[in-house]
Amino acid sequence: MTVSRIGVSLEKDLLDDLDEFVKINHFSNRSQAIRHLVNKNTIEQKWHCNNYVAGSVTLLYNPNRREIQNRISDIQIDYHIEILSTQRIILDKAKHMEIIAIKGIASRLTELADKLITIKGMQSGKLTMSRTD
Repeated sequence: MTVSRIGVSLEKDLLDDLDEFVKINHFSNRSQAIRHLVNKNTIEQKWHCNNYVAGSVTLLYNPNRREIQNRISDIQIDYHIEILSTQRIILDKAKHMEIIAIKGIASRLTELADKLITIKGMQSGKLTMSRTD
């Protein structure tokens, strides 16, 4: 693959952030980190189309807030065709992690993940997907 050289101007704070990103992720240089970030962004943009993908939604929440668990269940029923399996991991009394394996059209899975991640009281959530076609 042919490599093209470009020049990039960044503010000092952003450059410091890039250098920290390189260090934390063990990239060999800034170029490798920038390639990774551009590729990641391109892939995420493709998620919003009609590609067939598989992936997971990872959620962290307080199990003592029953309305969160009830809302998760309601949403899962609406997307039962896309959901392959779920696994709940008890991290401690006040924190559960739920991993939901999914497959289907990227835009539909993004919609599912958005509904889960934005449940009121959800501590954090992340969608990951990979093309399967």
